[in-house]
Amino acid sequence: MTTAVPTRESTPIEIGAEAPDFTLPDQDKKEFKLNEFKGKRPVVLFFYPLDWSPTCTKENACFSNDLSRFATHAEVVGISIDSTWSHKAWQEKMGLKHRLLSDMHRKVTKDYGLFLAAANISQRATVVVGKDGKVAWVKVEKDITKERDYNEVEQVLSKLQ
Repeated sequence: MTTAVPTRESTPIEIGAEAPDFTLPDQDKKEFKLNEFKGKRPVVLFFYPLDWSPTCTKENACFSNDLSRFATHAEVVGISIDSTWSHKAWQEKMGLKHRLLSDMHRKVTKDYGLFLAAANISQRATVVVGKDGKVAWVKVEKDITKERDYNEVEQVLSKLQ
């Protein structure tokens, strides 16, 4: 009998850890560099499984409509394993206002411990990186089909100011 052992790529990053730096392309193929925000403002990394899926579509639409609630406190980006082309088509179809980062190689997803190997996607999770470059908050949704709690994210951000 074998026992599954959590790996670094599936064990969520801990609060207080230095946030792994990364550069990823967005839907417009412009580079997003996490380190450009260090010392300036917090960053919300909004990991989601897939463009076009029902929960992700609803969640990103709600998130985009309420973007001002979060953008006053932090830089906000969505991250999934989808391509820049998928992100672009989805953004245009949905009228999304936030940047969508493409992690096709799953490196960032794995570095943050949010890789769901059985489905080859990221978990639905929110990581808040403080101005100091350290992880200030992490929440992984236990049920990948359920939306995250936006009020909870807003409360965390308001306390970082």
